[in-house]
Amino acid sequence: MDLSGIGVWSFHLRWGDPAEAADAAAELDELGFEALWIPDVGGPVLDAVGALLAATKRTTVATGILNLWMHDPADIAAGYAALTAQHGERFLMGIGVSHAAAIDATEAGRYRRPLAAMTAFLDELDKADTPVPRDARVLAALGPKMLDLAGSRARGAHPYLVTPEHTALARERLGPGPLVLPEQTVILTTDADEARGIGRGWLAGYLKMPNYANNLRRLGFTDEEMSGVMSDRLLDAVIAWGDEDAVRRRVEEHQAAGADHVCLQVLLADQQDVPREQWRRLAAALL
Repeated sequence: MDLSGIGVWSFHLRWGDPAEAADAAAELDELGFEALWIPDVGGPVLDAVGALLAATKRTTVATGILNLWMHDPADIAAGYAALTAQHGERFLMGIGVSHAAAIDATEAGRYRRPLAAMTAFLDELDKADTPVPRDARVLAALGPKMLDLAGSRARGAHPYLVTPEHTALARERLGPGPLVLPEQTVILTTDADEARGIGRGWLAGYLKMPNYANNLRRLGFTDEEMSGVMSDRLLDAVIAWGDEDAVRRRVEEHQAAGADHVCLQVLLADQQDVPREQWRRLAAALL
């Protein structure tokens, strides 16, 4: 798997109309994006991976992330083996511990000791009849301990909702070998009010999740900046908005900080709309 360059992170490719998702994936493949990343909150995520692999020829399909609380590792390992046998080594398994609010909503107290849960899940993948290779998996890692695990038990880290400063910290923690594959949210508009209006609505939900809020605190953002109206400084750091050159600059900042690959999540005013025009614009400017 080539995990350099630029990819696309999109919930539309997972939960949108299946025919449109397949058509969009085929176009993204032809445009030259190196990886397509899809989220997971349970359900048949490997079916979605398989559909995207079938629709594409060369691009990597990655989970960003597979929620470890919602899947049996033996089943996941068997699914990985079947997909790899059919489509070749183009499936990158991003694995994450998600958030307590999401997991405990259906079973109070289930979310505990996330580092130990991740270690146990990886142990089971290693013990499966057909193990998932270390080089075929990355971990959603923000803090130091999970980054350490990503370096020792996986091919690297897939940090979400981060800045180039976090990319630099992750690279320093992981050293020169493991991959650093950050997600970067983008809004293609030069209107600051429009960009920040879209961004505030999207970011507010994430800031309620301790994993993300704590990571932003480690990066120097205050509780005041993350509450109420939300500061422009925070929004501008987390979201790259502007024209294609502004997105390119942000990608280059991640790369200069040590990123091997950056996956772009495009936000629109109506988040249900599939941003195909914006993907084409980014491909023309960046690839």
